[in-house]
Amino acid sequence: MNTFKMHKSDFSEDKWLYEITPKNKFLSLNLKEVWRYRDLLFLFVKRDIVTVYKQTVLGPLWYLIQPLFTSITFTIIFNNVAGISTGSIPPFLFNLAGIMVWSYFTSCLNATSDTFRANAGMFGKVYFPRLIVPISVVISNLVKFLIQFAIFIAFYFYYVMKGTVIQFNESVFLFPLLIMVMGILGLGLGMLISSLVTKYRDFSYLVSFGVQLLMYVSAVMYPMALIKMKMPSLAWLVQYNPLAYIIETSRYMLLGVGDVSLFGVLYVVAITTFVFLFDLLIFNKTEKSFIDTV
Repeated sequence: MNTFKMHKSDFSEDKWLYEITPKNKFLSLNLKEVWRYRDLLFLFVKRDIVTVYKQTVLGPLWYLIQPLFTSITFTIIFNNVAGISTGSIPPFLFNLAGIMVWSYFTSCLNATSDTFRANAGMFGKVYFPRLIVPISVVISNLVKFLIQFAIFIAFYFYYVMKGTVIQFNESVFLFPLLIMVMGILGLGLGMLISSLVTKYRDFSYLVSFGVQLLMYVSAVMYPMALIKMKMPSLAWLVQYNPLAYIIETSRYMLLGVGDVSLFGVLYVVAITTFVFLFDLLIFNKTEKSFIDTV
């Protein structure tokens, strides 16, 4: 009779391709795993883009209507009524430059802040890196941003042909990096809020209200120099707000106006890096047990 003997050495040399464990170290970021699932990431991006256009009358035209009407409203209220000066830059173009950057941030923040609760059914059935979902949102929102940026370019050349003196700053080639920083900041804050929402549901109701308040201290509809001159005691709220500095820097690159310094740029990069890495750790920790509380 043949016998089958198994030795410990038969298993010690086995190398597994993937290993799924219930607990990981707190400082594990799992970014390599996200890269292995990059095909799934592209599928989620495609899904996000397609579902936005389905069952809509105007489709992507909604992306044009929102910034245009918001810019017109800001121009009437803040520039014509309140008398906020934008210098030699047309107020409508000044507001449009800030709104399109701010809109990209809010789109990323709002969509990623509900990651766990909105995808609980899918997360409970199949395993894949949960970080893929918020990353796909940030990438898919770039389509919306590019549409709005095209509108900005169209109005930019319209005012130039009318004789308005406007010119891009020489640092405009760094503008894509600035948008990437804004997206990473929105991703980081969204991951933190989505982690908190799994235990504290009322955080989801505070997001939209908090974003509206945050807009007023982010220099969306006024230059940073104005708040320093009019309200110097409260200027620090805007001056140390990384969102305000990103919007101010975007106007500096696109319109050649604004107050930008190397210290401010390094400050924004440092804050964004810290927020993203810290909130990513919280997000990875939450994904292990959120299904029991969501």
